[in-house]
Amino acid sequence: MKKKKRTTDFVDDGRVIANMNIDGMPRSLIRRTAFDEFGKKKEKKDTIQLTKEERRSIVLGTVASHLLFAIIVFGSFALFILFCIKVWFRQ
Repeated sequence: MKKKKRTTDFVDDGRVIANMNIDGMPRSLIRRTAFDEFGKKKEKKDTIQLTKEERRSIVLGTVASHLLFAIIVFGSFALFILFCIKVWFRQ
């Protein structure tokens, strides 16, 4: 028996039949519009204009939080070293 050749080739027209977007899951690298997004126009997001004082306070807050984290990490490391020297390795 001879196998029949397929005469119709599959052509992807880009339509989405079922919306597979799940909340909390990362989006696909390929951007496709879901069936409930057809005909919707993209809205322009409002850009936030910050003053120099606001920008400076954001930067200083970020730097302060990083410094606090670094002090806690290195302080705990120093306390561990002191514990090792004074208590653990005592002969």
